[in-house]
Amino acid sequence: MKASVFASTLAFLGSFMATFSSGEEQNLGGTISDKMRQAIFLHFFLGTLACLSLFCVKAEDPYRYYTWTVTYRTISPLGFPQQGILINGQFPGPTIECVTNDNIVVDVINMLDEPLLFTWNGIKQRKTPWQDGVLGTNCPIPPNTNWTYKFQTKDQIGTYFYFPSTLMHRAAGGFGGFNIQSRSVIAIPYPIPVEEFTLLVGDWYNSSHKALQNRLDSGIPLPLPDSLLINGLPSGSTFTGEKGKTYKFRVSNVGIATSINFRIQGHNMTLVEVEGSHTVQDVYDSLDVHVGQSVAVLVTLNATVKDYFIVASTRFTKPVLTATSLLRYAGSSTPASMPMPIGPTYQIHWSMQQARTIRWNLTANAARPNPQGSYHYGTIPIQRTLILANSETKINGFLRYAVNSVSYVNPATPLKLADYYNISGVFKSNSIKDFPLSVPAVFGTSVIGTTLHDFIEIVFQNNETTIQSWHLDGYSFWTVGYGSGKWTPDMRKRYNLADANTRYTVQGIPSVMECNIGIFGQQRNVELEVCDMVTAVSRTAIVYQSLEQ
Repeated sequence: MKASVFASTLAFLGSFMATFSSGEEQNLGGTISDKMRQAIFLHFFLGTLACLSLFCVKAEDPYRYYTWTVTYRTISPLGFPQQGILINGQFPGPTIECVTNDNIVVDVINMLDEPLLFTWNGIKQRKTPWQDGVLGTNCPIPPNTNWTYKFQTKDQIGTYFYFPSTLMHRAAGGFGGFNIQSRSVIAIPYPIPVEEFTLLVGDWYNSSHKALQNRLDSGIPLPLPDSLLINGLPSGSTFTGEKGKTYKFRVSNVGIATSINFRIQGHNMTLVEVEGSHTVQDVYDSLDVHVGQSVAVLVTLNATVKDYFIVASTRFTKPVLTATSLLRYAGSSTPASMPMPIGPTYQIHWSMQQARTIRWNLTANAARPNPQGSYHYGTIPIQRTLILANSETKINGFLRYAVNSVSYVNPATPLKLADYYNISGVFKSNSIKDFPLSVPAVFGTSVIGTTLHDFIEIVFQNNETTIQSWHLDGYSFWTVGYGSGKWTPDMRKRYNLADANTRYTVQGIPSVMECNIGIFGQQRNVELEVCDMVTAVSRTAIVYQSLEQ
């Protein structure tokens, strides 16, 4: 198409030049002088070159460059010195602020004494799965070396975060916010807030990340955390705004094991976005945010000018741990006063019911001008059903965790490299069953082979007594249903096939199944992780190896 237009334009230009160079007069109500003929030709020639440049020049989206030096440093979030992982001397790490389709280039210099990787939680690595930063797709960055990540935030908006994915590094820091704004030409379904605040909430341990790693390797489950932190502090961080103005709060659970409930004293929150999708704008007085999840809410400062508590508390734990920040009205001289707003503690059914209220905004644009609801996911035939059950078990006398009776082991060669270079002996496709079996658990590199563009139904069956977080690395899915007990095909009648929200991390309620559907196989490695609230952390459960036909 472009070649034919280019050739036609050149031919027309040649004919035009021949006519004007012949010296013949053009009878257009008079004669054209040589000078006028030259002026007309010059304007036409320059205009033609400008048009041709549209076909010959391909403009790139903007680039954003970052250099991160990752080091150990002594920090004291709980009042006594601990070894933390910092990026450019910052804890938490710097926030990445970008726009849809921006190209992100991050040069990571690893000054730790252990190999390191960063993963970009929720970022869809379209055509760049080797930039995902997990052991299934990347070799870790050795100490005293560097690696440069290059990827694009293609067709994405929303609230995300990054964190170190190797060993237990995440328990020592190294995490930060990752926010993607809409392009200026794409309308958002709410008035633009005056300012945005990024809140990174997570559990924290007195023990070092190496001590926690040794504990898990020895088959001993993690203890309850010692505290919660908001932006690296158990209390004291402050967010200031003006009365009558509306602000956006981006909240992410960056912890390793603990669900949280988030609320703001004396203020309601309007939910507008969950993990990259605009939601129906329901109003909440508190929100559950499980490990790995992110939300964005609007808060209008319409109360008396003073300070108010921002509260995050643990869910499903005894005792309940709490971290606080302050929402300060400009000009306030009145400190926040008790009592702090009360949140839910161990009400599991309440949490599941709230999750069901989060729905897709069908009329809102996302990263593109077409409405989110123009994609009718509920009408797409399902090619395959996977039922994945997490379990606590013992293998060779040690406490381990498994999915469908396979406890995942990272191979020495990343699966992405083995697939790309056809390296044999690293993994076998379909080395884990599509449904749970009553057999002893074994170690293995579990891989499910899928077909390009298949639409797959995944049922997460949680038979344990603790909350799980299931995360699909570099991808997302529609969470169409929650239900108690064991999943049966008859439960499909209760699926939300109209406005279920897309997510990249879903919570697994104890003794409850979650049903998720989505198109998988559009990139050649999609890694699925499960995080157990108390007994294990960020264990890789399975890797989807998308097999092209």
